[in-house]
Amino acid sequence: MQASTSLADLTEFFDRYGAALTTGDVAAVAGCYALPGMVVADSYSFTFASPAAVALSFLGAAPAYREQQIVAAHAQLLDVQQLSPALTIVAVEWEYLDASGNALTGDRYRYVLRSDAGGPRITTVIATD
Repeated sequence: MQASTSLADLTEFFDRYGAALTTGDVAAVAGCYALPGMVVADSYSFTFASPAAVALSFLGAAPAYREQQIVAAHAQLLDVQQLSPALTIVAVEWEYLDASGNALTGDRYRYVLRSDAGGPRITTVIATD
């Protein structure tokens, strides 16, 4: 089965994920992950095998966004590579908006997504520069 990974589907997915991150909806964040999942950065990596573990790892994100007065996150899809019928790598640069409507340059990540009839889910997040 060829799962849908159209640009529109990916944009909708990352819009939903960004909204969940900035509002602190950890249940919705957890719903965006395929399990087991992994996060990899230069100085750390961790895995999670349950929705509760995903939620726990993102509990601190919303307060950090509030502290910086970030009210929205928009994903700019820089590159999309279809690896297989179900796997896609998406390079994303996040643009954040603060409470005054100012755009703040955000972080860059590569996401490995697994898609099925339920849509895309994140399997791996890789922090990039």
